[in-house]
Amino acid sequence: MNFTEGLNEAQIQAVTANAGPVLILAGAGSGKTKTLTHRIAYLIGNKNIWPNQILAVTFTNKAAKEMRERLAGLLNQANTRGFMPWMGTFHGICVRLLRQDGHAIGIAANFVIYDEDDRQGLIKQAMKSVGITDSNIKPKSVSGMISTAKNEMIGPDEFAQTATYPFQQSVAKIYHEYERMRREAGALDFDDLLLETVRLFREVDDVRRKWQRQFVHILIDEYQDTNAAQYAIVKQLVGPERNICVVGDDWQSIYSWRGADFKNILNFERDFPGALVVKLEQNYRSTGAILEAAHNVITKNVQRTDKKLWTAEGAGSPVQVHELYDEAEEARLVASRISSQVAIGARQPDDYAVLYRTNAQSYIMERALLQARVPYQIVGGVRFYDRKEIKDIIAYLRLIYQPNDRMSFSRIANVPGRGVGSTSLERFMIWQSRTGMDIIEALVRVQEADGLTPRAKNSLGKLGEILDGFRVLDREPSQIIEELLERIGYLNYLRDGTPQAEDREENVSSLVSDAKTFAALPEFLEEVALMTSADEAKGQPSVTLMTLHAAKGLEYPVVFMVGLEEGIFPHSRIHDAGPSELEEERRLCYVGMTRAREELHISYAASRLQFGQRGYNPPSRFIADMGNAVAAVEQQSDQYMDDFPEAVAYDINDRVRSAQFGTGTIVDIDGLAVTVLFDSGQSKKLNVEYARLERA
Repeated sequence: MNFTEGLNEAQIQAVTANAGPVLILAGAGSGKTKTLTHRIAYLIGNKNIWPNQILAVTFTNKAAKEMRERLAGLLNQANTRGFMPWMGTFHGICVRLLRQDGHAIGIAANFVIYDEDDRQGLIKQAMKSVGITDSNIKPKSVSGMISTAKNEMIGPDEFAQTATYPFQQSVAKIYHEYERMRREAGALDFDDLLLETVRLFREVDDVRRKWQRQFVHILIDEYQDTNAAQYAIVKQLVGPERNICVVGDDWQSIYSWRGADFKNILNFERDFPGALVVKLEQNYRSTGAILEAAHNVITKNVQRTDKKLWTAEGAGSPVQVHELYDEAEEARLVASRISSQVAIGARQPDDYAVLYRTNAQSYIMERALLQARVPYQIVGGVRFYDRKEIKDIIAYLRLIYQPNDRMSFSRIANVPGRGVGSTSLERFMIWQSRTGMDIIEALVRVQEADGLTPRAKNSLGKLGEILDGFRVLDREPSQIIEELLERIGYLNYLRDGTPQAEDREENVSSLVSDAKTFAALPEFLEEVALMTSADEAKGQPSVTLMTLHAAKGLEYPVVFMVGLEEGIFPHSRIHDAGPSELEEERRLCYVGMTRAREELHISYAASRLQFGQRGYNPPSRFIADMGNAVAAVEQQSDQYMDDFPEAVAYDINDRVRSAQFGTGTIVDIDGLAVTVLFDSGQSKKLNVEYARLERA
């Protein structure tokens, strides 16, 4: 079969490369996913490699799903269920490896997976257990330190040896106790999935060799984003034939803060001598002007590979740079340009993305878009599986699956309310731990417990009866959920008369619908645990607002990058962290710029309100880095204020009348907000969009 049709020369070289190590340096918009997919199809269709002999690692479940569907199309595979069984994320693949062989290092096959909320909850319990009550030690901070340590493969004993300051020593104690309690609960957190897989391969040679034989070819996407543990897993799985193909772009490595090490891709040729290196430099996304400006920025970095993206589609419009008075004027510019183009039918709202360095910058943009009546969505809001009602039901399911899961029990013990106090729960957990029974069995036999009131025993016993009825997992997940909802009265619990009750009930209904696509509870729980925000479905067509970090992997016809000022972007921390931090900020700028297909707008403000103070920062150095590929735009108020006539209709000292407060004088103007000193002596800050002021 011909799997090279429609590919350029570099892509064909990457797809048809012989056995041995291959490094594909894939620039932004160069068709890396297409190339990787066609290479897998080529191995299966032309080299007679079985799908289950290929390990293909992506960084999101969404990417794995899309690649599997593309691959099925190329190979005329009608049914994708069970197809490419070893295609998925590092975490998802490690779950499967540990389920099968984790027993070799003492990990039971029915371990549960703790998410971040679970980890912080267990950290709170660990702090209490070791007697640490310092209000300055926050579970979230401890969780971050433990996660960083695990990503660097540092266990609690080694962490304790290097802890010199009192805070670090406290974290070391918590880390040690957290690990003890986690193991006792039969749970692994996300970092453990990687760490324990590394340990499995290091300690059990037979298991490692078994999987080396299994995976004849290994392909890794986004290799520049691998951390130390992921890198170790890859190195351990590569067999003597060295059939490893990695795809990535060090220019787009922007996740060092969560453990990613772009040097892994820079060192690939050192790790695998004789590797074939293929550069994908033809860009199929952006105009020539956008690519030129982005190239001018990224080539200021010292630590990088060498390549030059080009396009056959022509130069297009220059990158436009807008200088604004303040952040409010910047937001009005963006909102007005979008609303005017949508109004005349030239574009749709979802053609646009607004990118910023920090989440704190979104508020002013949201307000401007609301006032311009432009629909928008914020990427990074509360996702479906993080909503309380969903986490409640998932906690019930996890406890049913793993009856030693203390975190899940702690969450649902009083949900819906059962009148069991915290003291009773603590006494029950102490008793349960002493008896050696799992939690469900202990609930069923709670009448044997000492120190509990009759009311507490009665409530906990009823819960035990309900949970014990689900011990045999012989039903589909959706059926389990529906029966559980009925038996615990959860829907009645949600119907509390608040405006949000209907939404919560709809969310639970959606969970049941989602569960119907799974045949067994373990599969469903794993999918839920491994879900990421990148896997969430989009809503109605709307402008996308998000941080530059969240924009990785996405593209839009028109991109606005706002807030390009020194101290904002690049971030002020570059002055403390040194050159490496500045280089990462520059890579982040490159990522943002290369999200744009047709138009790229860069903006900066002469002044900006931050942390309650108005600052005056110079334009970002990245604008100067862009060189001649940009065009400065002279701003005239009437170019973008048409949608906000009231905002420019007033001056300080104008007399105005309010139906509510009477007559007064404008003493300050801040965008659409005016401060009026009324004749009654009251001073009010009003939004002219809604205050219905009239001239007096």
